[in-house]
Amino acid sequence: MTKTKTKINLITPVIGIVLDTESGGEGQYSKFPWYAVRRNYITSVANAGGLPLLLPVEMDLLHIYQDDIDGLLIPGGNFDVHPSLYGEDGVHESVTTKDARTQFEMEILQGALDRDMPVLGICGGQQLLHVALGGSLVQHVPEQFPDSTIAHEQPNPRDEVGHDVDIVEGTLLREIIGNNHIQVNSAHHQAVQGEPHGVKINARAPDGVVEGIEALNMSFCLGVQWHPEFEITDADTRIFAAFIEAARDYTVRCEEIDD
Repeated sequence: MTKTKTKINLITPVIGIVLDTESGGEGQYSKFPWYAVRRNYITSVANAGGLPLLLPVEMDLLHIYQDDIDGLLIPGGNFDVHPSLYGEDGVHESVTTKDARTQFEMEILQGALDRDMPVLGICGGQQLLHVALGGSLVQHVPEQFPDSTIAHEQPNPRDEVGHDVDIVEGTLLREIIGNNHIQVNSAHHQAVQGEPHGVKINARAPDGVVEGIEALNMSFCLGVQWHPEFEITDADTRIFAAFIEAARDYTVRCEEIDD
């Protein structure tokens, strides 16, 4: 048993991180289209023992990506999932979309779910994960929670905590974090809504806004509304450590099937 664990710990799993897309323009990184990802997504994966692999939004390469990665990280971004993807006709005036990136993410996410590959969705990545699992979204939190005193788009810097979160007992997230209450940063105007079959809400803010979800029929499929890649607290670091450990286990399972 010890030998097996040692072997697993030596594995460096490949973690696919979807890149953001921008069309370019004056005052941006380039006047021409470019890809981007915040550096701390990469360092958090590397610090936890994973090998970050950046995934450009190229549909023709999907099958190669899916065969080469051991875990999928879907980051957030300054855009929203189109409401039509969760069955709503109306579009709130605050909603902006990046349809090509969303289509790509849906495709690569479905491939990961089919393989029982570890998935971590962060902020907008959690929202996309929830929609893929049959859920819907709150299109604009301030309108649906008008009496809330919590700033879900916090005015203080994102590398500081913004509000408290309550963790649900008996969930994967509670097992990972080891605490019922944590503090998180916050930068979102939309949120997960509902609890479709096979999905468990595992965290809420004090005002009731959903802060975390997990898929019950997956080995590791977790979404969080905050940004643990800033590693502000021990809870954030534990999330990445658990994600990478699950990716190691996935690598071993795949090797056993190949053998």
